[in-house]
Amino acid sequence: MTNFEVTFSVTAGTASLGSGIRVTCDEHLTVALTYDFRERPLTLTASASVGDSVSLTVRPHRIELRVNGALLDEEWPCGNLGELTPVTGDFIPAVTEIEPECPAEMPSVTRAGITTDEIRLPGVNIGDCIPFSDGTPDSDGKYHLFYLYDRHHHRSKWGLGAHQWAHVSTSDFVTWDEHPMAVGITEPWEGSICTGSITRAGDKFYAWYAVRMSDGSPARMTCAVSDDNVHFVKSGSYFTLPAAYEPTSARDPKVVEMDGKFHMFVTTTRLASGSGCLAHLVSDTADFAEFTDCGTILEWNDGNQPECPDWFAMGDYYYLIYSIGGYARYRYSKSPFDGWIKPEEDIIPCERVPKAAWLGNRCIFAGFVAENGYAGSVMFAEALQNADGTLRFVPAEA
Repeated sequence: MTNFEVTFSVTAGTASLGSGIRVTCDEHLTVALTYDFRERPLTLTASASVGDSVSLTVRPHRIELRVNGALLDEEWPCGNLGELTPVTGDFIPAVTEIEPECPAEMPSVTRAGITTDEIRLPGVNIGDCIPFSDGTPDSDGKYHLFYLYDRHHHRSKWGLGAHQWAHVSTSDFVTWDEHPMAVGITEPWEGSICTGSITRAGDKFYAWYAVRMSDGSPARMTCAVSDDNVHFVKSGSYFTLPAAYEPTSARDPKVVEMDGKFHMFVTTTRLASGSGCLAHLVSDTADFAEFTDCGTILEWNDGNQPECPDWFAMGDYYYLIYSIGGYARYRYSKSPFDGWIKPEEDIIPCERVPKAAWLGNRCIFAGFVAENGYAGSVMFAEALQNADGTLRFVPAEA
């Protein structure tokens, strides 16, 4: 069986389903699943009391542990699960084959009118933030916060992360709507859906991102496409950098449109100099089926790669954002892609790898506050422009 459900009532003791699954019920409920992909099993845990109803849903790409119907833990497998027979132990779980997951359309809103504090679900951490506005500085619109959905502080899937793009939106920074997972793990070979950006082209929305591969091969850059900025479909097409750049660490594609052209900035290393850089590519189409290499928009010469880039215009100035060691810096210029000026104070005070989007005429950065390693809670900061083009930052309030 590749899609099945294990059900039982909590009873003190242990049960084994062959060599594949071992369940322990003591102070906590622990489920260990052994795959041939790694020697160490994947482990899911939850608080549970004697008599509670437990279900474990196992699919090739995702495992869900529920207690009394509530989702309390998840994991993302790869490889082949051990044998499920014989079933032995202090209690005997029931194993039922289920239908493969159906890509049925989810509702546009899964939780309506939640507070900022309620964005973060119990047991879930907020990682890299990818804000996007469907308005402009001159027109109202919603502030969409896409973020890396994290469990176990980057320790899921044997440390690969198993991140996915979650999605909430607001019109007033008071209440938010939660939407379906925008870009999720749907294949075992996807180790993690990494950071990227959203861009709009006509009536389509493109979510660009890199896939960390389960087998350790070079990450694949790709995109998912949507008609409504809610339901995204993976393109299945993968993007390769020009030979001038190191491909294995290429990540964090940021795509912007200007004057009918699409510009992509990608974290990588320029091979000729060995410098970490943001490669600058330009295309006539948002899918980058064909593109021109414009060199680098930024190089960093101390061995680090500038990551999680962002770019936006405000008034007469353009701003380039990038992070070193998790902390974001900015440069500004009156030219969109060169002439960058370093301000006296260039750090953006919005914790880890923040990016910006507009809510009306407000430019609001979103970053994450790390807890126990990678990911934690979300933090917002509003950028205000000084007369000389530099920025100052205040807490983003309703």
